[in-house]
Amino acid sequence: ALDEIAEAGYWRIGLDGSARETLGHALEGAGKVALVLGAEGDGLRHNSIAHCDIIARLPISARMESLNVSNAAAIALYAATNR
Repeated sequence: ALDEIAEAGYWRIGLDGSARETLGHALEGAGKVALVLGAEGDGLRHNSIAHCDIIARLPISARMESLNVSNAAAIALYAATNR
């Protein structure tokens, strides 16, 4: 499915809390975007990561380990639509 998304012209951005790059930076200059999120707890699978163009993180406080996937999705969608 991620290959088909790329063939349709989408930039595949996977979200992972340990990524170096922030989502805001990853969105700069990107055209159409498909956000890829993993399961709560386990996160993205290795195969999903391998099929993403970039892996980015949400800019949350270091005191917060992570967000649940629905909250992460809401923040990421907001950032993607307001770029």
